[in-house]
Amino acid sequence: MAEPRIAVAVVTMGNRPAEVDALLESVAKQDLAPARIVIVGNGCRLPEFARRLSLPGEVTAVDVDENLGCPGGRNVALARLREFGDVDVVVELDDDGLLVDADVLRRVRDLYAADPRLGIVGFRIADENGGTQQRHVPRIGNSDPMRGGYVTGFLGGGHALSMAMLAETGDWPAEFFFAHEETDLAWRAVDAGWKIRYSPELLLRHPKTSPARHAIYYRVNARNRVWLVRRRLPLPLIPVHLAVWILLTLVRTRSAAGLKAWLGGFVEGLRKPAGERRPMRWRTVWRLTRLGRPPVI
Repeated sequence: MAEPRIAVAVVTMGNRPAEVDALLESVAKQDLAPARIVIVGNGCRLPEFARRLSLPGEVTAVDVDENLGCPGGRNVALARLREFGDVDVVVELDDDGLLVDADVLRRVRDLYAADPRLGIVGFRIADENGGTQQRHVPRIGNSDPMRGGYVTGFLGGGHALSMAMLAETGDWPAEFFFAHEETDLAWRAVDAGWKIRYSPELLLRHPKTSPARHAIYYRVNARNRVWLVRRRLPLPLIPVHLAVWILLTLVRTRSAAGLKAWLGGFVEGLRKPAGERRPMRWRTVWRLTRLGRPPVI
């Protein structure tokens, strides 16, 4: 891909105006101006800051009446970008993130220009003190957050997606609403022959948080885990994957209320329709394993 055209997409619920303002200013300071910027008000009307900022590129604000969750809101941005038809790569950023360096978009462009089968680029997430939580490193174990390379997954907070890849794999699983949507998309990408690269030099500063801060975390996390494997894994691997995660959950969860909610979500995932079943091929299982993360962990 020669000189891919870059867009930036941000989804917000309208409750972080100062953070979004700072994020957009960091986009404006990039040494490569994005061709387009799409800001989605997810279940809200966007504050005026999103409309009046002097930003590079064409800025489109989209208000959505209903909160569609993170993946659903991102799909709204992708649909609008497809209507324009003039973008090759979209950089999606959390609304409370910040691009510290001015060369992030240029580096993204260069990565995609060098590899036509590059589908996803994951950024390094670091807090205000420069620390990266281990859960934000897309490898098993205590992996060095500064070691880049090809991986099996990516972080939703800051990443880039090839529009050509999305045309082949499909968009975010909107029904997930929150949790595991990145893995669903990553597995589809690898199964279709696209590469996922973790590039720690691409930094997104993000406040240190715990996913359990969301009231729905335990239930949705369990439900989506079951939906994920029902949709994407070959039948023999489904009970193996779920057994591993049941064990890990029992070991890790310290809250009785959280464990009860997790169990309720697990049952919900078994009972409710998971959506389209399109299991990955066995060669994809092997490819994920060779990359360091077999799809049962």
